[in-house]
Amino acid sequence: MADEKSVEAAAEGFDRTASADVLTRAERDRQKVVERFPLEEWSGLPLRRYALGTDDFDPDGRGGPPFCRLMEYGTDALGSMRGGSAAKHIIYRSRRSGEWRLPAPLQRANPEEAWELVRGQFLAAFTAVRVREFRAIDDMNLLSFGQALVTKSLATYFPDDFLPIYSAAHIRHFTDLLGGTGHQAYGNVRSWQANQDLLALVRRRPEFDGWHPLEVMRFLYGEFSPKPRHRGTWKIAPGQGARLWEECRAGRHIRVGWDEVGDLGDYESDTELKQALDAVWPRSTGGNLRLARQLLTYRDLEPGDRVVANRGKSEVLALGEVTGGYTYDDSYAEFRHKVPVAWDESYAQVFPSPENAWQPTFAKVPDKLLRRIREGRAALAALPVPVPEEFPAAVQDVLDALKHKGQVILFGPPGTGKTRLALSAALALAGRADAIDAPPAERAAAVAGLLPAPGASEVTGVSLVTFHPSYGYEDFVEGYKPDTASDQAGLNLKWREGIFLRICAAAEKAPEKTFLLIIDEINRGDLPRVLGELVTLLELDKRAIPVTLPISGRQVGIPPNVRIIGTMNTADRSVGHLDAAVRRRFAFLDVPPDLDSVEGSVGALDLAAFLAGLNTRLVREFGPDHQIGQAFLLREDRPVSTEEELSAVFYHDIVPQIEDHGMGRPEPLRAVLGDLVDPESGRIARMAAQDLPNKLAAEFTEPDDAVER
Repeated sequence: MADEKSVEAAAEGFDRTASADVLTRAERDRQKVVERFPLEEWSGLPLRRYALGTDDFDPDGRGGPPFCRLMEYGTDALGSMRGGSAAKHIIYRSRRSGEWRLPAPLQRANPEEAWELVRGQFLAAFTAVRVREFRAIDDMNLLSFGQALVTKSLATYFPDDFLPIYSAAHIRHFTDLLGGTGHQAYGNVRSWQANQDLLALVRRRPEFDGWHPLEVMRFLYGEFSPKPRHRGTWKIAPGQGARLWEECRAGRHIRVGWDEVGDLGDYESDTELKQALDAVWPRSTGGNLRLARQLLTYRDLEPGDRVVANRGKSEVLALGEVTGGYTYDDSYAEFRHKVPVAWDESYAQVFPSPENAWQPTFAKVPDKLLRRIREGRAALAALPVPVPEEFPAAVQDVLDALKHKGQVILFGPPGTGKTRLALSAALALAGRADAIDAPPAERAAAVAGLLPAPGASEVTGVSLVTFHPSYGYEDFVEGYKPDTASDQAGLNLKWREGIFLRICAAAEKAPEKTFLLIIDEINRGDLPRVLGELVTLLELDKRAIPVTLPISGRQVGIPPNVRIIGTMNTADRSVGHLDAAVRRRFAFLDVPPDLDSVEGSVGALDLAAFLAGLNTRLVREFGPDHQIGQAFLLREDRPVSTEEELSAVFYHDIVPQIEDHGMGRPEPLRAVLGDLVDPESGRIARMAAQDLPNKLAAEFTEPDDAVER
């Protein structure tokens, strides 16, 4: 819960007069909906007037788009529900294939039969609100497949009963902010019910007396944004050679190609979009999966996200801020995937040396490079531009998991940066966000400053242990250990507190401070044995319950300011093999290979394309837990850049890992490494360092992997 005085102070300083124009536009949008789709006509509303993908913006001669398109794209003043696929509309028609997509319970129905059932539940929901039986809406199981749409529809027709906030995650964030407890916005609570609970919290606070729900929405998003402070910055090329830049600049947008796959909103997953890309541009190495993920990230850009427009590898055309949601605009002859952007051309500049990662259309802009771009702004000499302190999105995900669960396990294949991410979260908790992406030596010094000095017995705010098969309860909680200081003959045992008890004792003495324990390789220990009876107390709502330790007889509890991050290498042991009681008490965050961190090339070899292609084959042959992480291709946080570095990494790190997965058998090696495996001996071919990039490029990447579109 946020400090109530901060909410009160922010509300007192909020300029409500600036909301007048927004309220006018919102009421105009609302009237547009209720006049075109009056409640009394919903009982006869045909599917073609409801669904996305009908492509008929005037199906009955009344003018305007279907209901779902109007709600998503034509009523932004009422609050946004953009992002994600069209599945949030419950029923929609794919403009690409012409097929109707229905929710799981209606898969065997034809579209008209499905629509009759969905429409009936919409009608029942409208009636429930009208007669003040709000809880009855929860019985409409089909509406649960489109909770954002349903909540926005209810807020449009009944503006006094709902807030114009539709994202379940955002509702949860604001509920926490205003002191919500218990079930509110959690568990199986539907978005519309959580929205009502949030509205009740708002109405109980005197600072919001007389406020319009839209004012409350603008205030909450403006002052206490639920979005991660840093979702990253994307470099997006406006066509090959920036040939579309003038159109994008004048139209205040960015557009990309791949029109052949149609509206990106038709796709519910990266694998589905990859299949569509494969049908047009077949590839054997997995490059299309990477592209599919980039296109879906592009589709889901949100207002406030940052975009850099570039020409080639060296020129920045502008720095932009996304101002609206994605649309597939078929009024253009080409490059129909459009996102509105407010461009600032004062950041235009040319780098003294090329950025190798900038050849494809999409590329992540590292924070350090973004600082360089900002520092090179034309107006810098007159007005320095401060760079705000921000957390990377992955770090924010860890912090959110710790807040809601108390402990989290970061799991993934080897080399994906799980321990690094855990230490980055530790830096964020300690107020050292500036060191997260600092140069290696500076970051290492900051991390060392958080940990106890070598040999020290005192507990600091961050502790780090590594589990292994012989690590036990007596090391973690309490037990008798050999007394090496004793001068008596024979084996002498002495009772000792384990690391976790010492952390809990320190946390009790400093309740205002967060104490973090990082357990590296957590799955290599026997967790039920190591944790013992304390596993019960890990849940946040049981932290106040003391338990009696069986050895010392002491009563102990886990203070609420203790947090745990575990790291887990899934190549050794999968999540499914963990004890069920342990799994229930930890949040789990997948840490997959990060292709963006290895954007660059060595000779003809695109490193990110190579890693994507290699992992596609590893997944096919051994499963997703046996991929290769990006750390194998990094040296001091930078991608390898020379033939010698690449050769050392490939032969000394990557090949042994694959040989271990294949247990020395030649068949899986050939399936993964192809022509790099000698067909007669089954051994990996050795070659000169200067020849390796070309060989890997021929085996794992294709010439068009790096072409701007």
